[in-house]
Parts: sequence; C-alpha cells; structure tokens
Amino acid sequence: MPIGISPLVDFAFKLMLASRGHERVTIHFLNAILGEQVRIVSIEIENPYVGPNFEGDKWVVLDILATDERGRKFNIEMQTSIPPGLRQRLAFYDARLYVEQLRQGDQYHELLPAIVICVLDKPLLTDCDNLHTDFRLRDEFGRAFTDDLQIHVLELTKLTATRENLQLATAAERWAYFLLNAENLTVAEIREMFPEPEFAEAAGVLEMIKDNPDQMSDYISRLKYKLDEGWRIESTRAEALKEGREEGIKEGKKEGIKEGIKEGRNVGLKEGELIGQIVILQELLGLTEPGREDLSNYDTIQLNDLCSQLRLQLRSRQSS
Repeated sequence: MPIGISPLVDFAFKLMLASRGHERVTIHFLNAILGEQVRIVSIEIENPYVGPNFEGDKWVVLDILATDERGRKFNIEMQTSIPPGLRQRLAFYDARLYVEQLRQGDQYHELLPAIVICVLDKPLLTDCDNLHTDFRLRDEFGRAFTDDLQIHVLELTKLTATRENLQLATAAERWAYFLLNAENLTVAEIREMFPEPEFAEAAGVLEMIKDNPDQMSDYISRLKYKLDEGWRIESTRAEALKEGREEGIKEGKKEGIKEGIKEGRNVGLKEGELIGQIVILQELLGLTEPGREDLSNYDTIQLNDLCSQLRLQLRSRQSS
C-alpha cells in the first residue's frame, strides 16, 4: 500500500527532517543539497518536533546547527512555503541567522556560515531551469567575497529525473524525486528505488504518521491549510491583476501600473495600457526585465506580443 503521506506538507516535512533519533536522514538530505563544498557529519536540531505549536508558514522553518568533517559549524534553516515576498524573506532569514550569532565581546571572525535551504513545489526562478540554485556573495566576474551567506533553492517542478534513470541521478535529484513521489510509493518500492538506507528511514517516519491518530490529525489540518493557502495566494494574485488592469487603465493608481500609464502618455494611450499590464504581470511572475525604460521604446506589436507571452506564463503557473 502506498505511504499516502506527502513530505511536502510542512508537518510531515518537519517531522521527517527534525526528529531526534533520525538525524542521519537530515544529514543525508543536507549533504545532497550542499554537495562537495562541505560534508556534514553531525547536527543539532534547535527546534525539534514537539507538537502542533505552529502559526502559519512559520511552522516549516527548521533551525539546525551542523558540523562538517573539518569541525566547522553551520547554521542552517529550511522551509517549504512560497509566500509573497519570498526572495526578501529568504534574504532576511539568512541575514538574521548570521547576525544573531554575534554577542557582546564576540569577534567577527567567530561568526559561523549561515545557510538557508528552501524546498519549493512551485516555481520561483522563471529565468532558469535549474533544479538546485546556489546563491552567494559574488562580484560580476564570479569572484567570491565570502561564502558565509548562502541561499539554496530546490525547485521540485524542474526535476527531469525519472524512475527509469533514477540510479544515474544526483543525490539532490533523488531527494527531489522522493519528496515529489513518496506519497504514492510503498516502502518496499522506496527500498528498491533508493539504495541509500536514509530514504527507507525517511519513508518509515512518514508511515508512522498514519499510525498515530494525533499526528494524522495534525497532518490533515496542515494539508488543508496548504491547499487553502495556495488557493488564497493564487486568488489574491489573480484579483490583483484584474484590479490592476481596471484601475490602471482608468486612473493609473495601482502600484506597478502607475509608471506604465505615465510613460504611456508619451507614446500613446494604448501603449501605456499595455506597459501597465506588462509591469503587473512581471511582478506576479517575479520578473524584472525588460524594465519600464526599455518598454517605452517598444511599439504596439512588440508590447502585445510580450503581454501575451507573460499571460501564458502566468496561466501555466496557476494550473501547475
């Protein structure tokens, strides 16, 4: 019988990766994401599972103090939600994780690297097809300033590995496949597909949820929250787009379309309306290019084409 529990529901995700006695599952996952840059050998989970004391998407944040094979320590946070302003949130989490280590009398060189890992089942970075993206402080030539601040994004919708070629996949790809498909697999299938014992152990943790009435109740509650929240976010975005079009065309009051209407007065009302719509669509999709200055140089045909492309991208995201 399939496990029937999705590790992408934050309750299950945290229980699977933040349960004492199952630390090797967490270590295996961290090493799969961080790759060869560090090899985590031990962890201390700062906020282990203690019950349903969650509030909104804060429940999915895991605080982990990890140590690598060279004795270096790393502060790591993980989360699975994709709320509005996620990029800014991730940057804030990473900066806070770094800064809050420093106490009076401490030296700056004593700061530990701060790493944030974000696992998403919706696309965030629309300008690349990478399953795993590793962000650090670099200059325009790729030279490192420091590796102390890192943000890793695992976008599961970009997984290309299949069941047939899973044995040739990277560790990160195997974990992505597990997270996406564990719910519909049996424990026996997981043991056959994934030779590493950590995957079978992770599946066992998910199975235990079904055998514990209280945990199953918490899981169902969080599953409902996840579905409701996803619907609310998408509905809000769709409504904002609709209102932005109407208000922008009439008065140019909506944020993101105001400048488009202003520039549109210089190139014609039709072009201004299109620029405003494009700006709104870009904001919903997390895009910044082309900018408003560039758009003002487009003719009506070019603006229509771009607007149509962006609408298609948004429909595709909403249907996924």
